[in-house]
Amino acid sequence: MGMNKLQANLCLLCVTLIWSTEVVIFACIPNDVLPFATTCITSLTGAVLLFLGFFKRIIAAFRQDGLKLVRDCLLLSVLDCSYNVMYIYGLDDFDVSTGAFTLSMTAVVLPVILLMKKENVDIKTWISAGLVLAGIMFALARNLFDISIPGLLLIFGGCIIRAVFIVRLNHYARKYDAIAIAFSYTLPVAFISFIIWVIIQPATFAAIPWNKEVIASLFIYSYFVVALAKSLNIFAQRRATPASATIIYSCEIIFSLIWGLTLPESLIDPAAPDAFTFIGVAFIVLGNMAQLADFSKLKRRKEAQNGTS
Repeated sequence: MGMNKLQANLCLLCVTLIWSTEVVIFACIPNDVLPFATTCITSLTGAVLLFLGFFKRIIAAFRQDGLKLVRDCLLLSVLDCSYNVMYIYGLDDFDVSTGAFTLSMTAVVLPVILLMKKENVDIKTWISAGLVLAGIMFALARNLFDISIPGLLLIFGGCIIRAVFIVRLNHYARKYDAIAIAFSYTLPVAFISFIIWVIIQPATFAAIPWNKEVIASLFIYSYFVVALAKSLNIFAQRRATPASATIIYSCEIIFSLIWGLTLPESLIDPAAPDAFTFIGVAFIVLGNMAQLADFSKLKRRKEAQNGTS
């Protein structure tokens, strides 16, 4: 599955759109179902679906890359679980809208991570990160004196780990088969989540209120968010850069805001965005436009004009 950079970015935007529906799906799952339970069940189901659909491809990848694939995907699993745990506990101190904005800090952190790795960072990436940071600051300004410092530090730490995760995933996507990566790091996530789940809630599966709505929600999440979105994301990472991927991920707040404004109260808690929210979203949109803009043609045109003058 080959794609150019534009197609990769559009694919990442579709992935972000799918991820934004999490809030709708989770609304159909009772609040007493622990996040670790949901992660365990959906990750395990998603891994099984990937294996059933692509077992020949996955086995071939294991035969070719063996322990290297297992080792690298295990690192992805640990990073994935680490930042998600920090997000889960950090977001307890924020409302939905403010929390979603703080998660965009990954786009601000990532250029610094790339610079520390002694990689070149385009000027437009710094501009994009600055615009996203401005959007976050506007979103936080409305509750500036009520911000939970421990919660903010947890989310900030999670964003740093997620930035490292994105850089490593981008590297592995160019090195291994995309489906094999999706399967190989999703399965350990299920087991790690199960260990945390059994510590917090020893009853585990017996504590789930199994009914048609819960089963349907978990399966939809497993298929679309885990199996489909993760696979598409890894395919797109082959051509996208870590910076462009991270900036596009920040669009999730835009889609989440749309769902909050348009969907009925039976599906999602109604959103009441204020001026700070809209200004924050506007800056994030500008950040995406700055990152995705192609200035190479303008540069070549300017060089051509200088050459003829």
